[in-house]
Amino acid sequence: MNQFDLRAALQRQGEDEKRYRALFDSMDEGFCVIEFLDGPHGPDSDYIHIEANAAYARHAGIENVVGQKLRDMVPDEADSWAARYGAVLRTGVPIRFEQELVATGRYLSLSSFRLEPPERRQVAVLFQDITERRRAEHALQTLNQTLETRVAEALAEQRVLAEVVEGASALVAVADTQYRWLALNSAAIDAFEAIFGKRPKVGDTLFDLLPDDPAAIESAKGLWDRALGGEEFVVTGPMDAADPDTRYFEVRSSPLRDPDGTIVGAFQFIYDVTERLSEQARLATAEEALRQSQKMEAVGQLTGGLAHDFNNLLAGISGAFEMIGARLAQGRTSDVERYLAAGQGAARRAAALTHRLLAFSRRQTLTPRPLVINRLLTDLSELVRRTMGASITVETIAASGLWPTLVDDNQLENAILNLCINARDAMPDGGRITIETGNKWLDRRTAADHGLEPGQYVTVCVSDTGSGIDKAILDRVFDPFFTTKPIGQGTGLGLSMVYGFARQSHGHVRIYSEVGQGTMVCLYLPRHFGEAEEGAPAAAPVASHPAAGETILVVDDEPTVRMLIVDSLTELGYACAEAADGPSALTVLQGSAPIDLLITDVGLPGGLNGRQVADAARALRPGLKALFITGYAENAVLNHGHIEPGMEVLTKPFAIRDLTERVERLLRR
Repeated sequence: MNQFDLRAALQRQGEDEKRYRALFDSMDEGFCVIEFLDGPHGPDSDYIHIEANAAYARHAGIENVVGQKLRDMVPDEADSWAARYGAVLRTGVPIRFEQELVATGRYLSLSSFRLEPPERRQVAVLFQDITERRRAEHALQTLNQTLETRVAEALAEQRVLAEVVEGASALVAVADTQYRWLALNSAAIDAFEAIFGKRPKVGDTLFDLLPDDPAAIESAKGLWDRALGGEEFVVTGPMDAADPDTRYFEVRSSPLRDPDGTIVGAFQFIYDVTERLSEQARLATAEEALRQSQKMEAVGQLTGGLAHDFNNLLAGISGAFEMIGARLAQGRTSDVERYLAAGQGAARRAAALTHRLLAFSRRQTLTPRPLVINRLLTDLSELVRRTMGASITVETIAASGLWPTLVDDNQLENAILNLCINARDAMPDGGRITIETGNKWLDRRTAADHGLEPGQYVTVCVSDTGSGIDKAILDRVFDPFFTTKPIGQGTGLGLSMVYGFARQSHGHVRIYSEVGQGTMVCLYLPRHFGEAEEGAPAAAPVASHPAAGETILVVDDEPTVRMLIVDSLTELGYACAEAADGPSALTVLQGSAPIDLLITDVGLPGGLNGRQVADAARALRPGLKALFITGYAENAVLNHGHIEPGMEVLTKPFAIRDLTERVERLLRR
């Protein structure tokens, strides 16, 4: 062969190798060539992979197989693989077989043949992944093996289900979309016959069996149409509302769907619930009786505590007056001042007790104004520190960017002070009180838990490191006169007052406590969407001596109160006119006498309350100033403190000095 022919032959060989490699790598089947390695087991010893195409890894699940030995790849099953390849190598006879490749969990279908000449000691292997086919065959085999058992079980289940439905106390009825009966149990058939006089059977149409009663047909059709429309529902009602002895039934209706979800009918389970409803009615009556008993117990506790405290206070007041009378009769005036002080002190305590009760009942007179509570904390914390004593540390945490809230600042301070006093009493050996403000968003669920509307709230929390409260009594701490303090150390109205103030301010109060860890009480007050006032409203200066000639109309149905008001104002130089009720006051106002100020009780007899008298007075005398006197409970008449300019409110009981200062301030404006 000359040089030209050799070069051409080598070129053809290279092209053949390229075609072979392209074919080799494009095969969908896995393909490899393994070569025998000498060893102690002869032709079954071991084999090494010398070539593999790209599909090898896809079908066998093993990457980079070239250079790997068979016994390293499948150590636990190498003997069986080597024996098969050894037989091919010895005999030259190709084989086909299926084998699980345990290393990857795949099933392979393999063909193996010897590469000639035999001296090459090489075997070619062609294979495919048949895992899904083998699994499907196994599943089918399992299905075939269990099919008979499953069919028997299904038939048994149907028989059991039929027996259950047949023996059920419910009336069971199934109808298709044309109202034809598909199934009825005996109870339903018997009941239908008893009510309508006809015995239905499967295949009958419902409305062919009903009597010619449009109301009955419409009622039955309405129930079935709702279920046929896809609705699941329950209705309860009497069979005959006009019959006092009628039975009550509960009808549970649902649509009937085929395996594709299409509605092909509807079914009803109908239960006689007469006895159950009777039992529920009996339980409801018993529960109402229990609630009424609990209410009466609470009223008894309230009135008992109220009577106890007022008896003590009245004893001090009446005893002081008796001693004053006795000393005056004896001409001994030296002790009168001491008894006056005692009686006045008891009267002030009675007023405070009434104030707390009305705060709990949400009837106190509030003067809310837009306020950022942080502005109260500096002065309030200093007052709390002086009240608590040296053994208790008082801390304040004022949230930055605190929202305004609409609140009576004086009553808020009283509430916080009450909470701090309770905290102090829970820490006889000292501790720490923290007053903290914050902004809170309450979602619907949290607001419902707090008894509030969802929205934005400002919180004021007072926490302590005291003894805490047992969970068994935690729900009772806001009850009036309930206290955990020893007898004589508390009225049990502090938390009641805080609760009433919070609710009257359209907020709420929550308490959290752990025995031995301490207690935290949080006030939730609604956010005010507006500007807050910078400070307390300035009071008009009070004159030391009133101008002469000013006339005041005093309206009060209580002669003693009216006398005290008139006498105190007359001593200051005012002229006074009196009226015992609304109509009498209007008679005076309709006259020609000058009136500079109206002082009226809110609760008046005669058909006109104090606010109505004031409104009528301003219609007759525009701009007339008015001072309302209220015993708290009439606060609703004043629209909860929302009064017009030139009007003020003074709450009973009041000091005469407070009365005269209010009068002078109103007249000097």
